[in-house]
Amino acid sequence: MAETTKSAAAADKDFVTRLADKGEEALQRLAELPGGQKAMTAMNDLRARVDDLTKKVRGLDTLEARVVKLEKEVAALKKAKTPARRSTPRKPAS
Repeated sequence: MAETTKSAAAADKDFVTRLADKGEEALQRLAELPGGQKAMTAMNDLRARVDDLTKKVRGLDTLEARVVKLEKEVAALKKAKTPARRSTPRKPAS
């Protein structure tokens, strides 16, 4: 049974290697086409932009947590700041 697992793992590795080689060949062919280099440059630029956006979006979670915390603090301060109402009305100053 161990031999079967080893041979299956070797077959998977061989398949992944072949797939990677085919992908590299396809990219090389694409680059050789008229306008292909321009398309490759655009794809690489897009990848870089997506990576930057991903980093920024990850940072939004921490900012949202900070905003929620600050909103709670502001609400607590508003409650503490409102004075208690007097039961007797004030006399006007004369």
